Amino acid sequence: MHFIPTLFFIDPFGYKGLSLDLFKAIIKDWGCDCLFFFIYNRINPGLGNEVVKEHMDALFGPERAERLRKELDCASTPIEREDTIINEIKHALKDMGGEYVQPFCFKNDRGTRTSHYLIFISKHALGYSIIKDIMAKVSICSQQGVPSYQYSPVGIRQMQLSEISQLEELEGMLLNTFAARTLSVEQIFELHHIDKPYIRKNYRDTLIKLEEEGKIVVMPPANRRRKFKDRVTFGDTVKVTFPPKRS
Repeated sequence: MHFIPTLFFIDPFGYKGLSLDLFKAIIKDWGCDCLFFFIYNRINPGLGNEVVKEHMDALFGPERAERLRKELDCASTPIEREDTIINEIKHALKDMGGEYVQPFCFKNDRGTRTSHYLIFISKHALGYSIIKDIMAKVSICSQQGVPSYQYSPVGIRQMQLSEISQLEELEGMLLNTFAARTLSVEQIFELHHIDKPYIRKNYRDTLIKLEEEGKIVVMPPANRRRKFKDRVTFGDTVKVTFPPKRS
């Protein structure tokens, strides 16, 4: 079938019927994206269950599913196991043709375990950017506003150190990735945010901090840009020059 631009929403009964062939078929045409429920609390045990091996092979691909089973035998913690499974489904969807994949995690009523994921698949960076902004609004966020792409009914009990330092990590990545280059804010965002948790606001906040610290050169400079709520704005067309890497 040939589809007009469509956002498909797939809500399976567990995992039966989900396959890479299905996803490939529904996103093949221009403007077609997909959101689907990835029922983690059933797929996780299903990967070790011979009775449903056919369904797991269809979802991950036979070779990847077999490799995944072996990797899970070596997983030492539930978090490591979950990360391994989600990384593999992301890679499987990308190899199938879904260039942009964004998962969103839902915790159970007590916030102790993952119940399911909502996973977005697209062939276009714009759809991916839009869904990240949407998911960010309902995410648990770090103190610096970096979304976790995770929802928990009980909120977050304790802020992790790794979450608090995420913008510092972004600062280092930008200085390293774009060393000795001049780009617009829009170009920086488009070239860097794929497969990373950061949204456009995180990039602007980081660039403002780098400018204030004199680590980048910005045109037009701060004194020639307007202010909003006592902060200098950082529009998409503003040009940023990064210093060369230190030897």
